[in-house]
Amino acid sequence: MPDPDVVEKLRAAGCVFAAEEAELIVAAATSSAHLDELLRRRVAGEPLETILGWAEFCGLRVVVTPGVFVPRARTELLVRRAIAAQPGVALDLCCGSGAVAAVLQRELPTVDAHSADIDPIAVECARRNLDPNRVYCADLFDGIPADLRGRVDLITMSPPYVPTARIVTMPVEAREHEPLRALDGGVDGLEIARQALADAAGWITPKGRFLFETSRGQSEAAVAAAVAAGWSATVVTDDELEATTIECRLPW
Repeated sequence: MPDPDVVEKLRAAGCVFAAEEAELIVAAATSSAHLDELLRRRVAGEPLETILGWAEFCGLRVVVTPGVFVPRARTELLVRRAIAAQPGVALDLCCGSGAVAAVLQRELPTVDAHSADIDPIAVECARRNLDPNRVYCADLFDGIPADLRGRVDLITMSPPYVPTARIVTMPVEAREHEPLRALDGGVDGLEIARQALADAAGWITPKGRFLFETSRGQSEAAVAAAVAAGWSATVVTDDELEATTIECRLPW
């Protein structure tokens, strides 16, 4: 039974799942003073996951530190499609905490999985969840080891895809506690995806795939961007997860 005082404070702060959160926060606290500090942070809008130090993603507990994008349940669709591709060598761009590659490695133990992010804080966090020698601080492909060029069977990416003008409408825990560059996808939300699509063909094997996440409302424009960059592309959706993934292949 969660502490009713903690539940009430969380509920007053607008936490929808106040009872469940209270149970987790109380369990994480090592003293009454620590509990007060954790509760203060949550009431102020910090994501529960960074307060606890972990997020559950696809049944895996992933380390998440303050200032790192919290993995979303909708990205499970991207992971399922990645697993189905059965890659020998995989590269996850905009990796954040490294959650995608961590699940991929759990499901496909022989995969040679690499990850990259432009944010040093995210890279440090991802190295706690993955082989640190396979996590790179890179601006998309700029910073990826050259010996991977042409050998990658699968590229995955959950890029920032919120249009700049819509950042202000996001929940406070995202816009104030997650890095802006992990959210802001430019004017139409597809700026980072276009950059990656322009360069990915040089890194992928002839029959490889490039999967990236977007929103359903952006899917038509995302497919058009992929085709303009020389890819064939299809849209995969999951209504339950409210998830959309664009699957790209080379046309030859």
